[in-house]
Amino acid sequence: MMLYLHGFRSSPDSFKARLVARRMAALGRLPELVCPQLPASPQEAMALAVALIGDTPAEQLAIVGSSLGGYYATWLAEQFGCRAVVLNPAVDPLQDLERHVGVTTAWHSDQPFEFKRAYIDELRALQVARITRPERYVLIAASGDEVLDYRTMLAHYAGARQIVINGSDHALAEFADHVDDVLAFCLAETKTAPR
Repeated sequence: MMLYLHGFRSSPDSFKARLVARRMAALGRLPELVCPQLPASPQEAMALAVALIGDTPAEQLAIVGSSLGGYYATWLAEQFGCRAVVLNPAVDPLQDLERHVGVTTAWHSDQPFEFKRAYIDELRALQVARITRPERYVLIAASGDEVLDYRTMLAHYAGARQIVINGSDHALAEFADHVDDVLAFCLAETKTAPR
């Protein structure tokens, strides 16, 4: 199983999520990809992810997370002992998201999106001070990320395989150049469950 977690105010319709789905389809492995619409509540988002993971063994599970999804992916990887690829991940989103408290819309629709002040505490409960077993992680970070500081990412994922894209942006416009490496890492240890 490969779980893709989108970022803040994003959705399974994001460029990166759709690209991952297309590549998984081309590999004949689309049924292994799970890409849910995450609730605004971090607690509810993680409850959904944990329910989707179920009793999937760690060696058959990989998580890809973008931005806030990378923060979630890190917490889940530490809980389940699985592999994770984090794409311009939020390392400490508490302060960054404080200014987003209120009602806005999602990026890919006109649906209202409410981020409540209580969600800041929910995020705090998911904080991973230090990753264990860095070999389970791949970090892809853009030095030109206009939202998050890539140097914070490099420090937090020290010891992990790190791919730094010079320039680029928070959305990782060059993600197509790296998606095959992402999938190779994620799928290398996963095995299709017997049917």
